[in-house]
Amino acid sequence: MKKGTRLEPPDGGWGILVCVGMAMPFVSGLAALPSFGLVFGDFLKSIGAETSAIAFITSAFFCAFSFAGLFSGSLFNRFGVRAIGLSGGILYFTGCLMQVFVRSTLDLLIAFSLIQGIGFGLIVPTSYTTFNNYFVKKRVMWMSFAQSLIGLGTMFYPVLMQKFLEWYGFRGCLAVLAAINFHAVLGMLLMQPVEWHMRRVPINEQEMFENTKPSQPVVTDNTQEDPNLLSPLTYSRKSSQKLSRENLRKLSSRSSSIASLGNWSGPVIVSDASPQMVNVLGSRRHSTAISNKSMPTSNNEERNDKQSVWQIIVDFLDLTLMKKPIYVNIVLGISFALYSDIAFFTLQPLYMFHLGYDKPDTASIIAIGAAADLGSRVFLAFLAMFIQMPSRYIYLAGAFFTVISRFVFLTVFDFKNMAIITAVMGFLRTWIHVPLPLVFAEYLPKDRFATGYGLFMFLQGNIMFIIGPAVGYLRDMTQDYVLTFHCLNFFMALCAIPWILEIIFVKFRRRTKIGAISESK
Repeated sequence: MKKGTRLEPPDGGWGILVCVGMAMPFVSGLAALPSFGLVFGDFLKSIGAETSAIAFITSAFFCAFSFAGLFSGSLFNRFGVRAIGLSGGILYFTGCLMQVFVRSTLDLLIAFSLIQGIGFGLIVPTSYTTFNNYFVKKRVMWMSFAQSLIGLGTMFYPVLMQKFLEWYGFRGCLAVLAAINFHAVLGMLLMQPVEWHMRRVPINEQEMFENTKPSQPVVTDNTQEDPNLLSPLTYSRKSSQKLSRENLRKLSSRSSSIASLGNWSGPVIVSDASPQMVNVLGSRRHSTAISNKSMPTSNNEERNDKQSVWQIIVDFLDLTLMKKPIYVNIVLGISFALYSDIAFFTLQPLYMFHLGYDKPDTASIIAIGAAADLGSRVFLAFLAMFIQMPSRYIYLAGAFFTVISRFVFLTVFDFKNMAIITAVMGFLRTWIHVPLPLVFAEYLPKDRFATGYGLFMFLQGNIMFIIGPAVGYLRDMTQDYVLTFHCLNFFMALCAIPWILEIIFVKFRRRTKIGAISESK
């Protein structure tokens, strides 16, 4: 039988270097905030800054991070993924280099929060988009590999910072840190387009015939919703592999630039969407078809122009997702949980200093927590090979048990027990960070994942920017770390409790519908 070839992503090869390149900036980006108080604590005290300054600086970092991530899609479309990632790496390195010369809180706010925040906000979507392009079949395995590299780096990060402070002093430590963060630029250089490394796979004559057949769009009925379709134009999976990203972008009236780049392999199928999203997609398609039939008249041109501008904004940000209560619950829950986690581990070194721990002991305990985090990543990867569990349940378990472990944390004071409970919280921390993108992937269809995740980044950053300074102000006014940690635990509970209520409500409603259907039969 005659055979030909088709192109597939490598699922390895250069993609391994992409994993390494993704880990380089993520190590410093994710480990910098927990070690922020360790590195800048004495400096901020010397200039008279309190806990509120740390909270405001870290919150502003995530605000800049979220805005950069929100607009990264249009930048990808205009300048290319690798170019934007390289720009983000340069900004990240520049902000770290500027910190060597900081003299005030404003200097630190500009260097760390603004410049580094924007740089990291461009690095993250670049890394995820490139990773998703390179890996399709072995995505979980290689993501676990990349996360293990990140966990390994974050484990040694606080110990190195402590040693650098002892060896080189505050300014010298920041200079060495800037040299380390230059690896963010090298990591982004590894984000080569997947088209450069596609592998050829042999196909038989039947597959060649199906690939050469012209793909005809399926015209949907404007008066009836079809739950089996997720876009106005549906193509076969095999023929969709022949489409270029440019053609796919032209064909899809809904997809944003991030979605088309992150979903290079073509349109989605029904199994890519959760049951809750199928109806909203159908309703959006129905409303779009109706609006296309309504041609604007000359008397209403100005009003239609305003509506079209608003529609562009709605489509670009995918604001219709905010009408879905489950999506809003996911976004709010994860945003509160992430803020609580990051703020907790940022304040933990200061709390330990308050209890009388010296810097070497504090750095050792933080490193123990990071080691437990690394072990949890490996454990979670092996667990996923044998047990299939929804990522949202894993996230919920992490949030729930974190609330319990933090109550225990506030009751221990000696080194041994402090190290044990920090290890437990570090182990649970993986359950909050690693499944995060998978929670959205399981709820959203592929063509809405990127815009839905970008909208989450934007909302998360602004939520952190709002509540972060408030918690820092509470700490400065009360001078009570225990009250502050209880407040952070409350935000973590805002993830666990509403999610549990939602699961109970959805299961009850589903069971009621099944019972009603069975009775009608």
